[in-house]
Amino acid sequence: MQTHDSLSAMVQLAAETRAAGKTIGFVPTMGALHEGHLDLVRLAAKKADVVVVSIFVNPTQFGPNEDFDRYPRDLEGDLAKCETAGAHHIFLPGRGLIYPHDYSTYVTEESVAKPLEGESRPQFFRGVATVVLKLFNIIQPHFAVFGQKDAQQLAVIRKMVADLHVPVEIVAAPTARDPDGLAMSSRNAYLTSSQREAALVISRTLRQIESMVAKGERRAERLVAEATHILADERRLRVIYVSIVDPATMQKQITVEPGNSLMAIAAWVDQTRLIDNILF
Repeated sequence: MQTHDSLSAMVQLAAETRAAGKTIGFVPTMGALHEGHLDLVRLAAKKADVVVVSIFVNPTQFGPNEDFDRYPRDLEGDLAKCETAGAHHIFLPGRGLIYPHDYSTYVTEESVAKPLEGESRPQFFRGVATVVLKLFNIIQPHFAVFGQKDAQQLAVIRKMVADLHVPVEIVAAPTARDPDGLAMSSRNAYLTSSQREAALVISRTLRQIESMVAKGERRAERLVAEATHILADERRLRVIYVSIVDPATMQKQITVEPGNSLMAIAAWVDQTRLIDNILF
């Protein structure tokens, strides 16, 4: 496994790999890697001849009062995990490479990004779309792998790729969960044992709603009300949103459409913001 921190090295690698007729699979990350990230790398390794992982804590997707400075970082551990999972190249761009001092161009998706996360984090998807498109242009992957846990991010990237005719296939990987059901997230590292116990109500709620749907309940209003009621019983948790939406557009649905509906939840557990979702 090789690491690269220069633009020229990555551009040359992409050109040589494509000229050799090999497939490039790409996994963009912000580091602090857990098994969920490594599942993405393993999936890429099954489909590609060459797997590139980027590690870059992207400042433009953090709001002014968010956790950029304290976001977990563990480069040495991340590199070891990537090698074990089957990565061939790690791209480690510095902030100045991605955002030079005179940088002023951003990518804004103006539909899928608006609801849910977009309402409480209005700059988030602008930062995500911008850095992902820049990385696509540098690494030139044939496909890129994203996790279903970040469902709205996945939908925004798919819309960007479609709208801008970016020749990259977007591959979705299932949400990875710990044995207790908590969706894997780098921010889980912030949780104390008691906070983690409180956070488990999110996945329990999703399972309960999934059971209701399986038994025939289709009214989104009824399902959202039940989910909100369950979440409200946990005193350490503050709900940001609970919604049933179309997984491609993130628009609210009145009725669950089996095979084309998603319940998304975001909540604070004390000072830690967590998201999770389930597809019906």
